[in-house]
Amino acid sequence: MDQLIRIGQFAAAHGVEGLLVLHHNLGKKTDFSGVESLVLETSPGRFLPYFIAEARARNAADTVIRLEGVDTREKALALLKKAAWLDQVLAQKLASPSAPLVLVGYSVIDQGKSLGPVLEVIEQPTQLLLRLEIGGKEVLVPIHEGTLDKLDHRKREIKVSLPEGLLDIYLG
Repeated sequence: MDQLIRIGQFAAAHGVEGLLVLHHNLGKKTDFSGVESLVLETSPGRFLPYFIAEARARNAADTVIRLEGVDTREKALALLKKAAWLDQVLAQKLASPSAPLVLVGYSVIDQGKSLGPVLEVIEQPTQLLLRLEIGGKEVLVPIHEGTLDKLDHRKREIKVSLPEGLLDIYLG
């Protein structure tokens, strides 16, 4: 696996046989065909692979999943609120072209200056936050109609005009 990206989290147990509802941000119905496993963040910074035994799409945001070894409601409840991660390339193949997570890996350019690649997309109700790393420091770049100048899928670039002083908050 090259790079993992967060695709969602387990939102609910389903039934009594260990099924889980994965709330994902792939932007379309998916049954995870061709996906052998999900990587779960079992505790902060600790990642473990779980193999998918079965999955069926419920809607564009939820998939009911049975993981190998999770065969009771109690085992399923222990995984609630755990983040689910996939290999970046695989996640982007599964995602809708309009899903925000396809922006992972795009270059962010602020008024002609490259800030670096998007490491994660965090969805908020009124905007997206793009997580970057600049000079070893984490930076969150807000994307909304006031900051986004151009999104170029062909060049994999996000051109923005950030408010003056925003980067100084992180880098200063």
